[in-house]
Amino acid sequence: MEHEDPVFHALYTYTKALSVALGYRDLLTRLHSERVLGLSAEIGKHCDLTIKQLNALKIAASFHDIGKIGIPDHILLKPGKFDDAEWEVMKSHSEIGEKIMTATELEGSQLAARVIRHHHEHYDGQGYPDKLAGEAIPICSRIISIADSYDAMAVTRSYHQARTHGEIMAILEKENGEKHDPKLMHIFHDIIETSKFKSAKV
Repeated sequence: MEHEDPVFHALYTYTKALSVALGYRDLLTRLHSERVLGLSAEIGKHCDLTIKQLNALKIAASFHDIGKIGIPDHILLKPGKFDDAEWEVMKSHSEIGEKIMTATELEGSQLAARVIRHHHEHYDGQGYPDKLAGEAIPICSRIISIADSYDAMAVTRSYHQARTHGEIMAILEKENGEKHDPKLMHIFHDIIETSKFKSAKV
């Protein structure tokens, strides 16, 4: 990954080991994170982000699920749906991820950590962990939310089959204005049709 900002170049270089560690724990999550990075970067390029924001987006997208390192195997690798207690544990991964990124104490880590913390907030305020709403949610977190949702549905996992591009877009459209930022969804609609990250299932 190339970064015009040397601060974020250093941050990415010194945190790559986290990605390797996650890959050994859960390879599918690491591969998912790599795709979310690519798709988030595509969206971000069309959002008039500053260089600082764009680089924070790339770092946070790369490590948005790094907190899953702290989730017990019987939950993280469970092939079925979570019960209520398990879901509460799984939801803690965004806060764990924030703590892991902050703990690097590298310059720029605080901004990336904040984006990681809030990537599961919903535009209508019904997400987690802080129930932020609208533009109170960092724009980079709102971007990752869309990319994360799309890719999660585009790939077969133990608990669901991959959906077609049309099926995914229909679901995202239902969530538009509730889970996702309508302005960012408009941008996403424009780029996904020609993106290499578009679902291969038709």
